[in-house]
This record gives sequence, C-alpha cells and structure tokens, in this order.
Amino acid sequence: MAREGKRLKSAYAEIDRTKFYTLAEAVALIKARATAKFDETVEIALNLGVDPRYSDQMVRGVVELPHGTGKTVRVAVFAKGDKAEEAKKAGADLVGADDLFEIVNGGTMDFDRCIATPDMMGLVGRLGKVLGPRGLMPNPKLGTVTANVTEAVRAAKAGQVQFRVEKAGIVHAGIGKASFGDDQLVENIRSFVDAILKAKPAGAKGSYLKKVSLSSTMGPGLKLDASTIVV
Repeated sequence: MAREGKRLKSAYAEIDRTKFYTLAEAVALIKARATAKFDETVEIALNLGVDPRYSDQMVRGVVELPHGTGKTVRVAVFAKGDKAEEAKKAGADLVGADDLFEIVNGGTMDFDRCIATPDMMGLVGRLGKVLGPRGLMPNPKLGTVTANVTEAVRAAKAGQVQFRVEKAGIVHAGIGKASFGDDQLVENIRSFVDAILKAKPAGAKGSYLKKVSLSSTMGPGLKLDASTIVV
C-alpha cells in the first residue's frame, strides 16, 4: 500500500488539480504518468446537465472510435441458420441459439458484447435479468439487434463504444490505451465527445456539457477545458 501511495504521489507531481488543461496538454500528461506494468486504459468522464430519472433526459448511444479502444472484444451472437454462419465468418467468438441461451442463463458470460438477430429476441428477452444488469442486453437502438450481423460484429471488434448516462448524470468510457499516439487519443476523444453532444436529449435544459475529466487506469485525473475538445 505504501508503494502504491508513493507511485500515485509521484504521478501527481507537477499537476495542478485546479487547472483546466487543454486536450493536448492533458493527453501528454496522462500518457507520461501511465507507468503501470500493463498498458493502461485512458478513460474519459463527462458530467452532463441531465437527470436520467426522466425519460426525456436519458443519454444513450454508440460511437465507433477512429482508432478503436485497444481492447480485445469478445462478441456473442444469438442467431441460427445462415445468420449463424455469417456471424462465425465475421469473427464472432460465440454463436448459437438455444445452446447459447443455456450457457448464458447458467451464468457464464465470457463476452463483452451481445448481438442478436430480430427473430432471436423472443429467446434473448428471457435473459433480461441476466444480461440487463451487465449492460449486455441487445438493443436495436444500439445496433445490436440486427439482421446485418456481419457489420455488427465488425463494428464491435473495431472499437465501437456504447455509452449510457448514470444516475448522477455522468458518462464514462475507455477511449484508448496509453500506448496510443497523442493524435490517436485526441481524435478518439473528440469523436466520443461529439457523439455525446449529438445525443443531447430534448429534455436537457441549461448547460449540457458541464465537466470533462481524463485519467488513466492507475493515474491521476485531470480537468479538461471543454472548449479545446469541440472543434
């Protein structure tokens, strides 16, 4: 514990916690302080002026980052027949119907994204209590209930990020790895924030994008000057 405290203290050296950094400054500082023995994830958090308790203030969507997330995504697809074969050819890690239902219902979910063809939703709907709490329930609005399983699997594998505002009005996501180039992280961040802005709900009043912060898995968090993100 003492070693970890010393490491974090060192990471905060020369960082002004009250300052709002430009996007370029923040990315450079985060990368320089991502010194863990693994490739740390760079994470963004946005405080939005919404109350998700109201349906007209819910912020939810999906965005495909230009440089992916750097994470290996395991994809499960509920499909049968030709669509099952299509999913396998597209690179899905798990494909099935009743057999996959039994695996998931038994509590084994060795995947990060779940896709289903429309005809499978009667079956998948029965897994709501299992998939829902984990954010894995297929949803047509997110492109995970679709007949085009090839594109859905490709997008998931390529670094598509789903987002949903939490109770406190916060949206957070991993938008790359510390090993990414500065320009790659900047472009990913701008794409993510742009998607959040486009998802602004009709019920949002006043200031929508209130605060933005950036951090790495084991590193310090920095406040961002939002004006340097939106271009």
